[in-house]
Amino acid sequence: MSPRNLALDGALQTYLDELGGREHPELARLRAATDALADGGMRSSTVQVQLLALLIELIDARRVLEIGCFTGYGSLGMALALPPEGRLTTLDVNDDWPALGQRHWQEAGVARRIDFRQGLAMDSIDDLIAEGASGSFDLVYVDAEKKGYPQYYEAALGLLRAGGLVALDNMLWKGAVADPDDRSRQTLTLRALTREIHGDERVTPVLLPIGDGLLLARKRG
Repeated sequence: MSPRNLALDGALQTYLDELGGREHPELARLRAATDALADGGMRSSTVQVQLLALLIELIDARRVLEIGCFTGYGSLGMALALPPEGRLTTLDVNDDWPALGQRHWQEAGVARRIDFRQGLAMDSIDDLIAEGASGSFDLVYVDAEKKGYPQYYEAALGLLRAGGLVALDNMLWKGAVADPDDRSRQTLTLRALTREIHGDERVTPVLLPIGDGLLLARKRG
């Protein structure tokens, strides 16, 4: 045991990437295609996606919301963990990047489980609420523009069932949140939200040093 988290050097990160989780062949192909893009560094980490997939299985999730699709790498990883009748709704303002993932969704046999909606995230969330989706989601994963995180967090709590999970990516922001001299808007937003969630009695939270920082919070009943 150790009271501190282990720092990951290049060799250890490679080891973790190789053995940190079992990656579906189509998911691996989409990862490679994503990494070849100029903006490929925006994808969720492999281990992070495997953790989300495991959580979906552990809580017997049937309905998942993803705010921020990018190329659909995370979408595919989570959809693969859902049962055949499960449904993943993924939102993105852009339709170019998700188009890359849609072929891989088809090849993996899970395209029917994925509902991609293009548009501003809060507009799509309002549509879901109008459709009666409040309190119906088992897990909400947020990986979108950081200025919107406070809104997305509150929206997620409304959409989640009691006992459901909200997962927020990039909450360590490459370490910037711990730098008191960093006063950028994104850093201030993430830092303030982390403190807010830490004291939010509606949830049970934990901040994990996975990827760029994954904050998990379980909605209390």
